[in-house]
Amino acid sequence: MTWWLRMVRCALRRVIYVVMRVCYRFSVHGQENVPKRGAALVVCNHVSFMDALVLGGGSPRPLRFVMDQPIFESRWLKWWFQLVGAIPIESERHSPGALRRTLDEVSHALREGDVVMVFPEGRITPDGEIHAFRRGLETILARDDVPVIPAGLAGLWGSWTSHYGGKALKKWPSRFRAPVSLHFGPPVLVHEVEGIALRRYLEARVRALKAAGDSEITHRQIG
Repeated sequence: MTWWLRMVRCALRRVIYVVMRVCYRFSVHGQENVPKRGAALVVCNHVSFMDALVLGGGSPRPLRFVMDQPIFESRWLKWWFQLVGAIPIESERHSPGALRRTLDEVSHALREGDVVMVFPEGRITPDGEIHAFRRGLETILARDDVPVIPAGLAGLWGSWTSHYGGKALKKWPSRFRAPVSLHFGPPVLVHEVEGIALRRYLEARVRALKAAGDSEITHRQIG
């Protein structure tokens, strides 16, 4: 990555953080768990269409997030996704070899020392719960043994960009400046969980971090 592009992405991250603080009562915890330099993979639960922006603003480093190809090809937003380094992914049914191309691009980004973010559930939650992580996570880590940073996002279920009360973006916003909490957990090294189902282990970590966020939001609302 060229130095100017790195500077642009760092500046955009700060702008996004300010916007998220305006839109939500946004709190971030555990930013020190994201390494200051070098590659890492961030995994998080997927609640709404705002998740990537919330994570991008809350991370101390720019994130390159993996996203659906149809959204990436959006007529009005493709330039933005390209600028921030989003990595598109498409199903093998629609484009044979698409998954391998995505994995190659993720691997290239990690070897360049970037932080890549994935939503291992593969889709926005339809009911507010965390669903089983998919196998692609292990494929990425088999190629590149990098630290995995689990993250838990709470507070966006119920927003107009979530599937609460109907399809996301198909209803009017019903609240403003809702409390949103993002928790980054300590890095997980693949060799530390040898002999344990990696996906289940990371899923449990993300669930615990989301629960911490839910508890924090509850206490804020009561207080």
